[in-house]
Amino acid sequence: MNQQISKAKPPTILHRPAVRKLSDMAYETLAVMIRERKLKSGEAIVEQHLAEHLGLSRTPLRQALQRLEIEGLLVKSGGRSYLVRKVNVAEYLQSLRVREILEPEAAFLSTDRVSPRELHDARTALDSVRATQPYDYLEHLKCDDLVHEVFIRNCSNEVMQDTLRSLRITTQLFEIDRLTDRLDPDSREHDAILDALEQKDGKLVRRTVVAHIRSLIRSAIAAIA
Repeated sequence: MNQQISKAKPPTILHRPAVRKLSDMAYETLAVMIRERKLKSGEAIVEQHLAEHLGLSRTPLRQALQRLEIEGLLVKSGGRSYLVRKVNVAEYLQSLRVREILEPEAAFLSTDRVSPRELHDARTALDSVRATQPYDYLEHLKCDDLVHEVFIRNCSNEVMQDTLRSLRITTQLFEIDRLTDRLDPDSREHDAILDALEQKDGKLVRRTVVAHIRSLIRSAIAAIA
């Protein structure tokens, strides 16, 4: 593992009630480290160094690593070692194509189930990330999750929910270094999705989500052209 991590100041493990397991706190902390690029795509995980860095024993750390593997943030590199999963442009585009099929349907199914409170919270997050200076990509990711979860969790189809969350992990791993240029289009497109949900117009909801995913595809193609 990158020696800079072992020498750097350890991240603060998120505080939770005592009933929460150390493995849960380790999982949350590692997930943030991956999103913040403190653990980079393709980087090998050295359990001993990471356990010392986090101030944990190996057992809860291994439980956290196993969970991150199940969720697609880590992959086994052979034997018992892990790597931070690396997503290439082909996998990214293929995943977006599947999202283009499933997410509009999930949004359509959620049309009559989304609460005013959920819409308010999503709009508040959008306004906050737009106003944040300098640009904060972690807040951008959190806002993106919040907006998409508004309709994913309300689609009443658990298989679709699990599939979309897995696909979103894949696309976010690719997007981590590429989000700055997406702030303005993401904000406009997310506003349009929330407007359609507020109007409870299922057909418009579907169209706005399709437009958003296709915008992501065009951005990726333009970036590699």
